Amino acid sequence: MTTPDGFAEFVLARQAALLRTAYLLTGHAQDAEDLVQTTLVKVVPRWRHIQDNPEPYVRRVMVNENVSRWRRRRWREESTDVLPEQLAHDVDHDELLAVRSALVGLAPRQRAVLVLRYYEGLSEAEIAAALGIAPGTVKSQARDGLARLRQALPAEEGAGSLTR
Repeated sequence: MTTPDGFAEFVLARQAALLRTAYLLTGHAQDAEDLVQTTLVKVVPRWRHIQDNPEPYVRRVMVNENVSRWRRRRWREESTDVLPEQLAHDVDHDELLAVRSALVGLAPRQRAVLVLRYYEGLSEAEIAAALGIAPGTVKSQARDGLARLRQALPAEEGAGSLTR
């Protein structure tokens, strides 16, 4: 089977962003790679129809596939004491781990809304279109997700990442 025109270029150009989004949705590097691969396999048959603007469709497939994977795997999930690999640049590792842990604790739709809003920089309307939900649902999921993150993360003086 041959690859549709423009698909390989899209994957090469967007691979890092797709992996970043998938990682933020799954919380695990290997699961993120699997999610991106599964998403791209599902996108190929529709490429002819979406090639002019593939981003929203690819995001929606990724989020839906992640929710499906979460539903299938949640009974098998197990905690671990092994920390993920360290990032190359200088960051507050404790804060990064706390945010990741808090994100994993959110419901899949809340996590998807927050990742798309604050990591991907999408508007409420774009998120609603990507997830197939009403803009009001995006707002309520973001509000509820942020409230849960605020509860899960310790408040720090001068911290502005989760301000109201």
